[in-house]
Amino acid sequence: MAGDRLAAPDVLRGIAIAGTFATNVWVFADPRGPGAVLGGFAGGWWVDDVLLALSNGKFLALLTLLFGIGMELQYRSAVRRGMRWPGRYLARAAILFTEGLLHYVLIFEFDVLMGYAIASVLVAWLVGRSRAVRITAGVLAGGFVVLLVGAVTAVLVLTADLSADDEPPYPPTWTGQVWVRLTEPLLYRAELLFIVPSAVVLFLAGSALLRAGLFDDDGAGTRIRRRLVVVGGLGVVLNVVTVLAGPEWLFVERYLVAPLVAAGLLGLVPAVLLRVRGPAGRARRGRGADGSFTGSLTAIGRTAMTCYVGQNVVAGVLFHPWGFGLASALATVHAPARTAAIAGVWAAVLLLSALGATAWLRRHDRGPLEAVTHALLRRRASPVTG
Repeated sequence: MAGDRLAAPDVLRGIAIAGTFATNVWVFADPRGPGAVLGGFAGGWWVDDVLLALSNGKFLALLTLLFGIGMELQYRSAVRRGMRWPGRYLARAAILFTEGLLHYVLIFEFDVLMGYAIASVLVAWLVGRSRAVRITAGVLAGGFVVLLVGAVTAVLVLTADLSADDEPPYPPTWTGQVWVRLTEPLLYRAELLFIVPSAVVLFLAGSALLRAGLFDDDGAGTRIRRRLVVVGGLGVVLNVVTVLAGPEWLFVERYLVAPLVAAGLLGLVPAVLLRVRGPAGRARRGRGADGSFTGSLTAIGRTAMTCYVGQNVVAGVLFHPWGFGLASALATVHAPARTAAIAGVWAAVLLLSALGATAWLRRHDRGPLEAVTHALLRRRASPVTG
């Protein structure tokens, strides 16, 4: 139908953004600073561990798969218009890297946008190649991730120590935090070694799934979605095993098991939408939300970049000492009240995101940060006149 857009990717992206913040909120809420939560939330109880396990890596992997789907759609658009590929996409990757760098320096140590930008340059070259080339690249990148995760896990099991108690205190001022991020990139940007090859695999997987008919309302699409749900079920079982095995298996959970769970979500959500909304799960272009729960997720999904960065900005203001200092204040509150407060902040910020995104999309076609990217790309593509 002309003027329509697939609803499933937007809804899935909204779910991914909500779930990613469900992980990040615990990082902001730990008074010891970023990274300390790897050893368990300060003074936490078993419910905290369960909530972290539910979100850790799953929704980030889902977001990564969706990025690959988006790249495939952009590649198709370029081919359809007879445009050179990757061409203009490299400028998009450069803008994304810059946005990620600013996000890292000014807001959040564990930014993923920089990693996405680097991986996207590699995959932009691969997406137009033969199936054999894409599979070979995916296998090589995946093998590197497995070897790296295995090596790190072996070290953690042998040392049996994920404690951050010996780390220096986290700076209480915003300028102090910025300085730490600038002077300790090897510490806070080391995760790029995992993010980049993992993103290459998931970008290629998302592209391949879209080509295979993931969102098609036919027999092939149904079979793909069912198989993904089975993979997701296996991922859930393995996730329970890794959580019970202890914090030393965190990287296995985050980078090897989480993508399996994300694949299950990628199959389950479109299947549900097809039943609710009918063929292809379509939604009218230009509508931010229809007032429903899925409509709110769609609005968040269509403003994913803005919501991702905005949620972290709000969390920083709420939890850091230079803001409202909730992290230190909640450290003196016993569970389950503290857990409920953190979960309440997550829900409130998510609600704010949904309301803000819905209101914005009533007047605009894309989110604020998305609009900046679009404007920069249009300016670059415009001919110079004198």
